[in-house]
Amino acid sequence: MEDHLLGWLRTLDEDRLGRILANRPDAIAAPWPRRLDTLAQRLGNAVAVIETLRRLPLPCLQVAETALAMTRPTADTLARFLSSPEEEVTPWLEHLYDHALAWPGDDGVIHLAEGVSRWWTAPLSLGEPLDHYLNAWSISNDALHALARNLGLPVQGNKRRMITRVIEALSDTDRVRALMRHAPEGTVPLLDGFAWDGPALTVDGARFVTPGTPERWCADHGLLFRPSWHKAEIPREVAICLRGSGYHPAYLPDAPELATIPVDPEEVDHLMTLAAPHVVERCAALLDNTSKTPLPLLKTGGVGVREVRRMAKETGCDEDETRLLLEICAVARLMAWDEPSGGMIPTERFDRWRLDEGSARLRVLLAAWWRMERSSLRKIDGKYGTVLGDDPAGPVIAQVRRAVLSVLAHLPSGTAFADRDSLIGNVHWHAPLIDRALLRECAPAVLDEARLLGLLANNTLTDLGRALAGLTAKPGDENDDAVPMVEHDPMLAEAATRALASVRRSALFGPDLTAVVTGPPSAELAALLDRCADRESRGAASVWRFNTPSVRRALDQGYEADDLLDELAAVGTIPQPLEYLVRDTARRHGEVTVSTVGCVVQATDPTLLAEIAAHRRLGRLGLRLLAPTVLVSAAPADRTLAALREVGYSPVPVADTGEITIHRARAEESAPGKLVLLPGGQVAELSDFPGLAEFEAPPHMLLEPPPDPYEHARRLVAAGRADGEKNGRTWAIIGRMATRLPTAQQSLLGFVVDRGVRAGITLTDGLTATISHGELKGGALDAWCEEAGDYLEFPLAEIVEVRGAY
Repeated sequence: MEDHLLGWLRTLDEDRLGRILANRPDAIAAPWPRRLDTLAQRLGNAVAVIETLRRLPLPCLQVAETALAMTRPTADTLARFLSSPEEEVTPWLEHLYDHALAWPGDDGVIHLAEGVSRWWTAPLSLGEPLDHYLNAWSISNDALHALARNLGLPVQGNKRRMITRVIEALSDTDRVRALMRHAPEGTVPLLDGFAWDGPALTVDGARFVTPGTPERWCADHGLLFRPSWHKAEIPREVAICLRGSGYHPAYLPDAPELATIPVDPEEVDHLMTLAAPHVVERCAALLDNTSKTPLPLLKTGGVGVREVRRMAKETGCDEDETRLLLEICAVARLMAWDEPSGGMIPTERFDRWRLDEGSARLRVLLAAWWRMERSSLRKIDGKYGTVLGDDPAGPVIAQVRRAVLSVLAHLPSGTAFADRDSLIGNVHWHAPLIDRALLRECAPAVLDEARLLGLLANNTLTDLGRALAGLTAKPGDENDDAVPMVEHDPMLAEAATRALASVRRSALFGPDLTAVVTGPPSAELAALLDRCADRESRGAASVWRFNTPSVRRALDQGYEADDLLDELAAVGTIPQPLEYLVRDTARRHGEVTVSTVGCVVQATDPTLLAEIAAHRRLGRLGLRLLAPTVLVSAAPADRTLAALREVGYSPVPVADTGEITIHRARAEESAPGKLVLLPGGQVAELSDFPGLAEFEAPPHMLLEPPPDPYEHARRLVAAGRADGEKNGRTWAIIGRMATRLPTAQQSLLGFVVDRGVRAGITLTDGLTATISHGELKGGALDAWCEEAGDYLEFPLAEIVEVRGAY
């Protein structure tokens, strides 16, 4: 099958090949192929074929399944079997061609990718073709002769000719109907059961060897075959004949109608500008809350309902919003589990995120939701799932999300869907491989989540939602360590900037100690007011109220009165009552102090304690005298004991009960070091390099983008023309130029060029690399380098070793 595909690819022009590469991003993922044979292997990969099938609408799948059920389908016979005009079938057939899931042969026969046949093991509920059964090892020549005689066929000629006669006879509807007139009573319902409910059914094996039974008669005439004693199957051609000439496979070339209603685009735009800033602001508030109080997880995994409600109350979010934003922050790597804290806390990426512009922050959150493999607001049996818990549906939920938004993106501006059932039916037509029950269960949750994020308003997509819905080619995976391209899409960046254009960066301070923001507040303004005031309302206008506890909260975080007043003055005019409140609270702040001590040192001799407190070598302990016989240390008890013993004193530990305790020391186990990759492909422990220990690479790196599909198509077509000129030159060039390599290693290097295999090489300067998909360019090997993530040139004369890489 791969040879058929390669032969077809060689006949394509640049435009058609470019469309295939644009529709199949998996085919030009790194390392992008540079030869048509490598491209054919990629396009024929069964897993990639099935993933491509998931993105196709219902008519494509119906055409592919029908073609798979036919013996030698052409565009004409396929249209007749579907009982549809050829001009209605051809566009969907071309769609399959543009995805390299099917292609026409020189004789017009349609070939299907092997992965397609793996998806439908019994297309149209039809079994294997007659050729499969008649060529089986279990069918002897004598049995084949007996079958031909029972069907009234001549038995002369070789086996192949006899099989052809039997197939022609049992593929003729009129002939099969005439044959059935002489069948024993009960044969028609027996075969109808196999034809419509088969192709394989459980049977009583004894009836197939009992003369006079319908089962025995069907077996003798090639209408049923038994692969095992209690299992029988009906051949594909026989089932089609029995279904009758009026049978045609289901075919829906047009999507079901989606009921719509008009909406005001300006109101939709206004709702987007209210929701989008709110999302950024609330995420910052939730993450700030986890930095103060780590978010614990249940023993069974996930966040408990009590913790969700606590966070919602403390941050001013509702519970649905809290559930959604917590999961988005986790997928965006803005918070993660921290073992010492015993909970989820903000990551270093959060520190960088909060310093980005608002548009970039919003895009990070939307990209995380787009690839999230959970549904925060999905209810099962009337209950929400556990926040951050495992969902068995997993990736299918992300597919539902993208399918729903993609359908809504096709609605004209100013129209919204009027009926949820018609929306689900339309989505199923566009994504038929998604389980319909799961789609019906998840679609309402997707719509609710999209509303909270500013992607949907009044049942239509906002500009932000339309920009995100267009990014279905490479949405990324929830577990990706690399930044998905979604975050950097120019259209999404433009829409995000517009969505945040109406944020307010100033507040109106009233003499009644309130602050009013008439519109969506910026994340920075909301964070400032949340630190020193209590939020009373939110919506089109948000209101905060200042009081003594709220101002004290800001002072506890390290603010001085003047600093706090200066920051508030930068966002509005401060009335006199507010200034009095801040300064009066600051004046009383710190009247009572609380100190933390590591341990207490006691002695009956005041002179001894005074000597210890003044000892120069004990200064690092932060010793202070509280009373003549009581000394406090800033260090813990074990460190204080060790330091006192080091300078010659003989202290003993005392338990909380006042009893002296002696513990035996236990040797510390060294923690395993972290491995790092060094230049030259060598590995060392991070602890060996103190300077590197404090450096941590950003967890999200931007991947090298794949080449433009149409430009790469031109390169592939040109490379295909030059293939004939290069044949036979590989081994001669490597043998002449790679003189440092033994013959066996030269052969392995040749496989890197001719077959694209993966190998490790070492150069004269000690540099090592893992390469594949090589080409010879003069005296150099131009190959994909996994360490560099790109194609590099390696001089053949400098390669000193080649080894297999598995």
